[in-house]
Amino acid sequence: MQDYIAFAQKKNIVLLDTGKCQFCGASTKRGIHECIKIFNLDIGIDVSKLQNHIFKFLIVDAHALQHPEIHGRWSNHFHLTRLHLIIKYDINWTYKMSSKLSNHLNIYKSKKQHEVLLPPETMQRGLITSTDILEKPKNPSETKEWVKKWAWSTYDSWSANHKVVDVIAHQFLNNSL
Repeated sequence: MQDYIAFAQKKNIVLLDTGKCQFCGASTKRGIHECIKIFNLDIGIDVSKLQNHIFKFLIVDAHALQHPEIHGRWSNHFHLTRLHLIIKYDINWTYKMSSKLSNHLNIYKSKKQHEVLLPPETMQRGLITSTDILEKPKNPSETKEWVKKWAWSTYDSWSANHKVVDVIAHQFLNNSL
């Protein structure tokens, strides 16, 4: 991830240092900075194991989509499309597929240069946040279930954009797999 502070400054976004995360509403004490720190913690799932890679994708997508202000605008297309493929098409995602999706989106965006996915309002980007993932599960099995719920909840909050990413998903499936 690029430097989120510099990216926010470039977009004239003031990042709050206290209270809840201003974007997802996570119950933090140091705002977005704590939310990012939690995102980078080991939450008890060994994502280096092949069978757990999916949880890394779900975590990254959920977190990115809950904080679109600190990412580039095409990030939303990538993360929402990947969640769409995982959730709606039951794709067993791999790292290799991520690079293929990125390449596919480069072609797509050359034809849709002005397309923007409008994010849900801040604090309305899913019912589960990073602090829930850190605090609520009691063991790795529960953590996996919470991560799935987090991804689903975040995905559902972006429902206004599902038709757009379904077009991208269909093109990707027809051309890349």
